[in-house]
Amino acid sequence: MKGDIALITGAGRRQGIGAAICRSLAREGNHVWFTCLPEVEEDEAGRLAEELHSFGVQARFSPINLADAQAPRQLLEKVEAEWDLPRILVNNAAHSERDLTFETLDADGLDAHYAVNLRASLLLSVQFARRCPSGSDGRIISMTSGQSLGAMPGELAYVATKGGIEAFTRTLAAEVAPKGITVNAVNPGPTDTGWITEEIRRELLPRFPLGRIGLPEDAARLVAFLARKEAGWITGQVIHSEGGFYR
Repeated sequence: MKGDIALITGAGRRQGIGAAICRSLAREGNHVWFTCLPEVEEDEAGRLAEELHSFGVQARFSPINLADAQAPRQLLEKVEAEWDLPRILVNNAAHSERDLTFETLDADGLDAHYAVNLRASLLLSVQFARRCPSGSDGRIISMTSGQSLGAMPGELAYVATKGGIEAFTRTLAAEVAPKGITVNAVNPGPTDTGWITEEIRRELLPRFPLGRIGLPEDAARLVAFLARKEAGWITGQVIHSEGGFYR
């Protein structure tokens, strides 16, 4: 295949950040392989793949549950066997349940978040890095949620596991730098992917000095920039691209 390959997790919803990232990377000429949840999102994922083909690139998707500990390895092996090694990895898939407070959090709730948000992202990242040859200009980009900037009551499991992404981004960046791989994380802030009600919009909008709530395309443009070979001097960073959002 001519052109670079990008692997993006959690892109089944066409309104979501993952789908917007797929579009941005496809516009730049990257072939796109993305994941979605089995059954629930397959029809929508198929429509996204057709849309990506219109950019003149190849596009495929894998219905896969990243909570399975073997899923990261199986996913990379499948992409490599049927296409080639990806140059770009975007860890976008996330598990989130609200109302997990100190009074309701239990082991099952914590494990469900850990398996997808942290374990799958870290396993994909290290296995991707092992496969990348030195000097490949590999890119690992993970999505985080600004949990280090302020409290997020009711989301204890989510903030704990997403916080782990910020930690491993900095250390993994140092470990894989000799291979020419960069590792960064992006916090897009509150983003309208279809979940924002009018009540939430009224609450959030005054906190955005730029006068609007974030869109999936805002995050996608930054990810696409970090994925370019020209961004090879940026690594180990957690970039808060929130339109000036204040808590």
